[in-house]
Amino acid sequence: MAEPFDLDVTVLGGCGHVGLPLALALSDRGLKTAIYDISEAAVERVARAEMPFQENGAAPVLERRIADGSLGATTDPAVIARSEAVVIVIGTPVDEHLNPDPGAVTRALLACGDHFRDGQLIILRSTVFPGVTAAVERYMTGRGLDVDVTFCPERIAEGHAMTELFELPQIIGSRTEQAAQRGERIFRTMTDSVVHVSPEEAELAKLFTNAWRYIKFATANQFFMMANDFGLDFERIRAAVTFEYPRADDMPSPGFAAGPCLLKDTMQLAAFTNNTFVLGHSAMLVNEGLPLYVVSRLEQRFDLRDLTVGLLGMAFKAGSDDVRESLAYKLKRILRFRAGDVLCTDPYVTSDPTLLPLEEVVARSDLLVIAAPHGDYRTMTLTPPVIDIWGCRGEGTVI
Repeated sequence: MAEPFDLDVTVLGGCGHVGLPLALALSDRGLKTAIYDISEAAVERVARAEMPFQENGAAPVLERRIADGSLGATTDPAVIARSEAVVIVIGTPVDEHLNPDPGAVTRALLACGDHFRDGQLIILRSTVFPGVTAAVERYMTGRGLDVDVTFCPERIAEGHAMTELFELPQIIGSRTEQAAQRGERIFRTMTDSVVHVSPEEAELAKLFTNAWRYIKFATANQFFMMANDFGLDFERIRAAVTFEYPRADDMPSPGFAAGPCLLKDTMQLAAFTNNTFVLGHSAMLVNEGLPLYVVSRLEQRFDLRDLTVGLLGMAFKAGSDDVRESLAYKLKRILRFRAGDVLCTDPYVTSDPTLLPLEEVVARSDLLVIAAPHGDYRTMTLTPPVIDIWGCRGEGTVI
C-alpha cells in the first residue's frame, strides 16, 4: 500500500509573489504546508524565514510558521508525493512573438511528473490560457493517475495578499463534484465565501477580471491625453465627474498600466478570440503608448537633448518593489534616446543596481518625472519641475 500523505499542501513554484503568500496563509490556518521551488536562492531565504520580496504583513507569519515547523521550503520535487493537495503556481507565459504558450504548464509538470500520486488534488492557481486545465486533466489521465483537478485563480492585489486571501471570495473551477468539494475544503480554511463554476468559466473569469481593469486604465489614459492635448487638467475634470456621483466613482487616475498580469492576460484573451478582441487591442495601444506620448509632449515644452531627466519610481505600481513589466523602464529607454541623460531612483526596488539615491537624482536633474506614484513623493519638496500624470502630489499635470 502507498504511504499516507504527511503534508496537507505543497505549493509548486511557491517562492514567488503568488505562491508564497498562499503558502503562508494556508500554514497560518493550520494546514501542514510545503513549498517546492527550483530557485535555490529563494528557497534558502524562505527557509531562513526571510521574505524574498515585499508583501505587507507576510514577514511575521513566515517567521512564525518556519519556527513551528508548519511550513517548509525545498528544491526537492519528492515533496510533491507527500502532499494530499498540490497547488501549481505556474501560469501561461507570452513568448517572444507576444503569443501565449498554452503548453508551458504541462511541460513544467513533466519535470516532476513522477512524483504525483493517486488520490491527490491538483489545484492550478496562476492565470492560464483557456483550456489549459483540461490539458492538465488529460496529462494526468495519460499517466494513469486517479487525481482531482481544479482551477482556483488567485485574485489578490500584490502587496495586499495577507489581507485579501482572507476577505475575497474564492472561485473554484471544477469538472466533478468531488473536485469541487475538495477544493472548497482547502480554501474555506481562509474564507467563508466560495463560488463554484466550471474550469473553463474560471479560466475566463480570471482573464476577464484583468482585461477589465486594463481597459478601465486605458480609458482613463485616453481621457488624460484628450484633455492634455487641449491644455486642460484631467484630474480637475475627473474630480468634477466623480464628486458625489456613484456611477463614475470607479474612474481611475491616469498612469502606467503595467505589471506581470494586465497586458499579458489581455493578450491571452485576444489570442483566444482569434484576434477579434478589439477593445483589448485598443487598450494595449493606449497603455503601451503612454510613455512615448509623455516624452513627445515633453519635447514640445523642453529641449530634452540638453536636459538631465530624473525618473522617480521604477516599480510597476505604487508601494511595490516589483519591476516586472514596469513601463517606467520603457519610459527610460525612450528618454535615453531623446534626452541628454536619464537618472533613476526608487525607495523600494533592490533588484536594479543602476538606481541612484533620491537625493542625488533630485540634485542632478533638470526635470523630474514621477514614473511610479510612491507615497514617498507626495509631500516631498522638489526644486526641479515635476511631471506627475498620476496626480500623486494632489494635483494634475498638463504637459
